[in-house]
Amino acid sequence: MTATYTFDVFSSLDGYGAAGGDWTGYWGKQGPELLDHRLAQYEEDQRMVLGAHTYRLFAQMLAESTEDSDVRDPWVTRMRHLPAIVVSTTLEEPLDWPDATVVSGDAVDVVARLKKESDVPLRSHGSLSMNRALMAAGLVDRLQVTLFPVITGRNGLDPIFRGAADFDLELIEQRTLDGDIQELTYRPALH
Repeated sequence: MTATYTFDVFSSLDGYGAAGGDWTGYWGKQGPELLDHRLAQYEEDQRMVLGAHTYRLFAQMLAESTEDSDVRDPWVTRMRHLPAIVVSTTLEEPLDWPDATVVSGDAVDVVARLKKESDVPLRSHGSLSMNRALMAAGLVDRLQVTLFPVITGRNGLDPIFRGAADFDLELIEQRTLDGDIQELTYRPALH
């Protein structure tokens, strides 16, 4: 049996994964429905797969955060306590992540092996360049985009699909959260 791999990403309408300037986390648009839904998704048994850059960003944000900050939302805390694979040729264990293992090698090879061996679904939040490569290799089964109702043209950071291959997307699930946040789940296929 092959484990399902989900690339889970937050996005502005114009395709950025984050923003600078005076934008806050979630672009300031999170509400209770989004946060409860995220927690429910991360309550399920699954294994996280992160690239080294995203792992470093998460570890830094968590280290610099306080108990009251968005970074410590219950779903993020739950994500951090899921078993995780960090694909890296530069990081070494131990990591500041309770159940994380560093696996060295090419992400495509690592994830192809994990999909064959894992008895739980695989999920990656962020890790943009790694997930673009995994999509191009046909290893992403579900692309889950949480679309926030903002345009961050001047302050957008991390263009999600810059340099990606061309894909056809089959919409397999959609929901509206807190009135105006869209969660769209697609099955990607190379075009």
